[in-house]
Amino acid sequence: MTGATGATGTPPPKPDVADVSVGELMSNVMRDLSTLVRQEVTLAKAELKTEAAKAGKGAGLLSGAGFAGYMVLLFLSLALWWALANVMDQGWAALIVAGLWAVAGGVLLATGRRELRRVKPKPEQTVETLQQVPGALKGERA
Repeated sequence: MTGATGATGTPPPKPDVADVSVGELMSNVMRDLSTLVRQEVTLAKAELKTEAAKAGKGAGLLSGAGFAGYMVLLFLSLALWWALANVMDQGWAALIVAGLWAVAGGVLLATGRRELRRVKPKPEQTVETLQQVPGALKGERA
């Protein structure tokens, strides 16, 4: 079966518009179209808000990776300084700390990149329903 049917399996009755003026019909169409547009805008906002939250999370993780990279440079510099100054225990300790920061930065970078790749900037549900509007205006049913 194609098209919408009523609870009994028969097509819904067509509204009687014989006694309705063209102006009133146009007013109804414009009201319904306005409602549809408002609903689509609300849907688009909701979808974009969700995607923006994902992007924010990924950006935060990348910021953490940037800070970890800064710490790697700081501790590598300190390690080199201590290694040249003492040539023994203190320099090696600083290298170990810098290595731990390098691992943390790598994990944050990989996680942040994965989160950003999951972001879908196009509001797919809104686009799909908006593609149905021209057919609906022509009286076609999905």
